Amino acid sequence: MLATPRRQSPQETPRVQNSVAVPELAHTNARPVHWLATAAAMAAVVAAAGLVQPDAATASQPGGGPGTTTAAAPAPAPDPAAVRLPLECGSLGSVVTKKAAGDLDGDGAPETVVAARCDAGSGTPPSGVYVLANGRDAGPRVVATLVDPAQKQSVGALAVRDATITATLLGYSSPAVPGCCPDEREQVKWQWKGGKFVRGAQPEARSM
Repeated sequence: MLATPRRQSPQETPRVQNSVAVPELAHTNARPVHWLATAAAMAAVVAAAGLVQPDAATASQPGGGPGTTTAAAPAPAPDPAAVRLPLECGSLGSVVTKKAAGDLDGDGAPETVVAARCDAGSGTPPSGVYVLANGRDAGPRVVATLVDPAQKQSVGALAVRDATITATLLGYSSPAVPGCCPDEREQVKWQWKGGKFVRGAQPEARSM
C-alpha cells in the first residue's frame, strides 16, 4: 500500500524570504513643497521656450524659401550720363546743369528731371528740360521734353517734390537783351495728369 502523505499543518509551511533588497525611492517621501517648486521651475522653462520660438508667418527663410519677407530694393533713378539728350550741339557736346529725381507718375519707380545745354565756352546757351525714365528692357531714355532749347530760356532752379516738378525759367524780352543778362523770370511747375505732363504757373514767393 502506498503510504498516505502526511499533511503539513499551517504552522509548518515553510516561509520563502525575498533576497532582493528594494531601496526606498526618494520621491515617495517627498514633501508638498518640493513638488510645488519643481512644477514652478518646469512652467518657467516652458514659458521661456515659447518666447524664443520664431513667428512662422514672419520669420525669414534662408535662400529665399517660403516665408521669406525680404522685399526687392527699388530701382535707382535714371542716370543722365547714360542717356543721349536731344540737343544739337555739334562738336561742343552737352552738359547737365541741374537735375532732380522723384516718382512723378506714382508707379513706385523714380524718374530724373534734368536741365541741360550745349557746353559752350562763353555766353548762356538756351537750356532744355527733359524727363528720363528707366526702360523695362533697355536703359534709361528721354520720355518727355518740358522745355525746348528753341524757346531760348535758361534754368535758374529745378526741383521735384510731391510728384511735382518746379523750375525757374529765365528769358529775354527782346533779341537786344544781352545773352548774359536775362530780363524775364517765370516760376513754372509740371504734374503728371491724364498720361502727360501738364504745365502750370507756380506762385511767386512773397517777401515778408
